[in-house]
This record gives sequence, C-alpha cells and structure tokens, in this order.
Amino acid sequence: MDYSKEHFFELLKQVAPNRYLQAVLIIVIFFLAAKIIDLILSRIIARLLKKTAITTDDQILDIFRKPIYISILIFGLIQATSRIGFPHIVYFVTTGILQTMLIFYWAKAGYCFLSLLIELFSKDNSKFIVIQERTRPLFINFMLILVVTIAIYFIFLAWGIDVTAWMASAGIVGLAISFAAKDTLSNLFAGVFIMADAPYKLRDMIVLESGERGQVTHIGIRSTRILTRDDVEITLPNSIMGNVKITNEAGGPKEHYRLRIKIGVAYGSDIDKVQALLLDVAKSQPEVCRYPEPRVRFRNFGDSSLDHELLCWVEKPVLRGRIVHSLNTEIYKKFIEEKIEIPFPQRDLHVRSIPTAIPSGK
Repeated sequence: MDYSKEHFFELLKQVAPNRYLQAVLIIVIFFLAAKIIDLILSRIIARLLKKTAITTDDQILDIFRKPIYISILIFGLIQATSRIGFPHIVYFVTTGILQTMLIFYWAKAGYCFLSLLIELFSKDNSKFIVIQERTRPLFINFMLILVVTIAIYFIFLAWGIDVTAWMASAGIVGLAISFAAKDTLSNLFAGVFIMADAPYKLRDMIVLESGERGQVTHIGIRSTRILTRDDVEITLPNSIMGNVKITNEAGGPKEHYRLRIKIGVAYGSDIDKVQALLLDVAKSQPEVCRYPEPRVRFRNFGDSSLDHELLCWVEKPVLRGRIVHSLNTEIYKKFIEEKIEIPFPQRDLHVRSIPTAIPSGK
C-alpha cells in the first residue's frame, strides 16, 4: 500500500513538479473518482435495486450514498493537505476538522441505518418480540446514544486525545451515578420490561392491587399514569407497577367486559317470569352485546330471597358504571310493574310492659 502511494506521488511529480499543482491535481482526481462512484451507485446500482420486490435495499443505498461520496472527497483533501507541506499545527487542525466531518456523516448514516433496521424488526412480532411498535422509540433513543458515544470516541482519536483516562473517569462517574440513581434505574428497567411484556397498554382499564381502578393514559420510561373514574390522575413508578398484581379488564382475546347484576326475589315468585323479564331488560339495552348473549342464573336459596344473577357483556370496561345504572333502574321499574316483590330485611319489635314496682311498707 505504501509502495502504491509513493508510486502515485512519483507520477504526480512528473506531471506537476509544483507541490501546489500536485495538491490541486489530487483534489481533481479524487473529485472525479467520487463523481464516478456516485454515478455508478445512483444510476446502475439504484436501477438494479428498483427491480427487487423489497424497498429496504433502496433505502439503504440512499443512506450510504452520500457518506461514500463525502469520504472520497475528504480522503483526497487530506492527501492534498499532506502534499502541500503545511506546518504541523496547521496540518493537524486541518486534518482534525476533515476527519470530524467524516465521522459526523458516517455517524448520521449509521443512526439512520440502525433506525431502519429497528423499524423493520418492529413490524415482525413473530421473530422480534421485544422490538415492537410501542417499544420502537426506546430502542431508537438507545441507538442514538450508542452512535453518539462511538462518534465522540473516534473524534477524540482524530484529535489525538488519549481516551484511556476519559474512559476510566467515565466508569467511576457511571458507578457513582448508578448508586445515586438506583431508584431511577429500577424504574427505567421496569419500564423497558413493561413495554416489552405489555401487561397493559394505552387506554386499557386496569385495577391495581390496592383497589384503584382507571384508564391507562401514559406509559413512560419512569412511570405509568392512570385516570380514575373520578377524573383524578394517579402516577405510579414503574418499579411498583412491575411488582404488584394488576387486573387488566381490557385484556384477553376481546375487550368485552362481563357485568354481574345480582337480584333477589321473594319466595313464591314465578322464577320463569323473573328470568324472562331480566333477559328482556338486558336485550333492550342497545349497549349490551348481542354476543355472547345475556343469560340469567339462579344462584342460591337465600335467607329471605331467591337469589338470581343477570350476566351480560359490554363492548368496553369503561361503560360498566353507566350500563349497570341503566340495568338496575329498568329492572326495578319492571319489577314494580309486574308486581314482583324484592324482599328486604325486616325486624319485628315486641314491647313488653314492665309493672311498676310496689313501694315497700304498703
């Protein structure tokens, strides 16, 4: 390689004895080489890639075409700078700037390429379970941090900065930060696992182990926020959400939610009539699902009532309160209309008269 380089410079001396003319000639040669390679990529290679069934290869070519072109130009400028024979400090600063520009272009291309791969992986949930649409921003941000870190490392090398001491200092600082921010890191990792495992998603109605019930409005890296039915927002750290029992009412194969309306009728009531009436009330509600069909179950012989339970489904758990209200109201009206008695606890009080005490001595 060194022999080829020396041979190339010998040819330049024969064509242009002046070193400045040699530098200009180097720039022209590398500029022409960059143009030729760019034409090959944009005309021939791009035309071949357009014939393929996938569009990813076209996007990859668009990402790396400009960095390749810039790399050839910058390499030529560096060679021309070395040929002119600038003072050491001028040469050092000039090559440092050119190499920094080169690192910038390749870092940008690397980030775009990795983002493209993450986007492709997120669309194939059968093979890449962790990388999904909802976790894609997390991985893109991680790739951005990785690319920036690598770019800074090579920039240090380009400017002749010893990175060994910097890396040792960064390790000590990172260890101190990890101890100081252990709760934050715990929430961070819990947030990653929540996004990947997806025990709940946005707009799901969930019930916490402590009894709070609400709709998920935000799933972040540090915390999860739910909005209760009282329009009160609760913010919980992800470290807690990852270690408690959570009931997801919107989970399962469908988002349907089953309502249970318990009703007791007096002994001696016509239970066939009661069951038919309850079914009619459920079917008359437009927001009650037709499938699965509403059903009535005779559950128990109570102390003072025949206990029944009306089972029906609604499309979303958030509708539970309003539909229960409508069903209870309509059932009560129908029972009054059909003269079906709903028993309630009664107490009989027997008052016994106590005779007045006879005074002593009489």
